[in-house]
Amino acid sequence: MNELLLHLRDFTFTTVILRMLLAFLSGTVIGYGRARKQRAAGLRTFILTSIGAALTTLLATYEYQMLCGPWADVVKEVGLKFDGSRYSAQVISGIGFLAAGTIISIGHQQVSGLSTAAGLFASVCMGIAAGAGFYECVIVVLVILILVLDVMWPLEPAFKRRLRNITVFVEFYALEDLNEISDTIRSRGATIYDIEIERSKREKDKFPCAILILKMSREKPSHSGMLSSLAELDCVRTTHELIS
Repeated sequence: MNELLLHLRDFTFTTVILRMLLAFLSGTVIGYGRARKQRAAGLRTFILTSIGAALTTLLATYEYQMLCGPWADVVKEVGLKFDGSRYSAQVISGIGFLAAGTIISIGHQQVSGLSTAAGLFASVCMGIAAGAGFYECVIVVLVILILVLDVMWPLEPAFKRRLRNITVFVEFYALEDLNEISDTIRSRGATIYDIEIERSKREKDKFPCAILILKMSREKPSHSGMLSSLAELDCVRTTHELIS
């Protein structure tokens, strides 16, 4: 097994194809899961970033081979210095601009796209590892990313709903109604940590709204129960939980 891995790490035409195929497969598997969830970065984006990262690593390896071989006399004459790690470093820096484009603010203190941005970063790193011939690392990271992005994805909202902390968005008719809303929250044993008042515009009229950060009581920890109590108030137009 070790001899096979050492052979696959040699820089040959066969190993170049294998590394590019591994980068393609990694980007495809992760990108397919993100595209199925209709994220900002989908299948082709993940494939392209993974292949591009692998290509830069292979390019650095190729230049090193050439500088030590056919170009050795020229290198010796001009005193050229080569650092192949700069290619990977520039790729990791550059992916930050692409990843930042997938992060958007959707209002009410909510941000979307963080997981997609982190996935793109991981995809690029997998591509670099594939280009370097670090096959076992790519396979292990690929399995971990599938677990994190696909298997754990439906579990996260359920986990957050079991927490005692909750962030609630409430839209009401007048600022005076905020007292009734606060009294209702406290009647359920919850503690109000923070209140941020906003203004929204609907149907050509302005209605105040607020974002409340609460800590539920141990006796009544139900998030749905709190939302139902607020929705039943006559002064409340709409309410929902903010889950980032």
